[in-house]
Amino acid sequence: MADLDALRLRFVRALEAARASTGGPDPTPYADNLLVRWQEPQRRYHTVAHLTAVLDRIDVLREYAADPDVVRLAAWFHDAVYLPDRSENEERSARLAERALPEAGMPDAVTAEVARLVRLTVTHDPADDDRDGQVLCDADLAILAAPPSAYAVYTAEVREEYHFVPGDAFRQGRAAVLRQLLELPRLFRTPYGREHWEATARYNLAGELEMLST
Repeated sequence: MADLDALRLRFVRALEAARASTGGPDPTPYADNLLVRWQEPQRRYHTVAHLTAVLDRIDVLREYAADPDVVRLAAWFHDAVYLPDRSENEERSARLAERALPEAGMPDAVTAEVARLVRLTVTHDPADDDRDGQVLCDADLAILAAPPSAYAVYTAEVREEYHFVPGDAFRQGRAAVLRQLLELPRLFRTPYGREHWEATARYNLAGELEMLST
């Protein structure tokens, strides 16, 4: 079970660092609102455990980011709106950031950057000079390089989130996602990600794709 108090503190620290000297209201209610969202009952994989894992990986990759605290805020918002039967979750999550962050005292430029990063998780294909985008996308996709048992749990949780989709339709849709990822020239853009995660992730994706095809 995720430590909600520790997570709340991580949000407060990131928000206060990102808004710097501009000041603003107490960040805690904003953290609590997001934590409620991340614990919604329709979630199986996109939970506070996933949020915690992404934040942990951003900490690992922080040296590659232009502004790690902005990336951390983007992680908090990137799946804040998540309904498995809807296709516009990333856009709705970005709009949530655009509403909430100005209220919390965030400068317009930072709010815009957080929203841009959230929208980037639609494709996970950041530009070569997009340091913050590379860190967020690598952190989000790092689950693909998990050990076999953890990868199996991940795929099972994804299937549970889409329990309402018939088996054949789910296999076809999931296979399309896997092929799209495998067709990317690089899954990971940071030096750390390429060295530590790329080969294992491709092995896992290819193995899952083969299982879906049988």
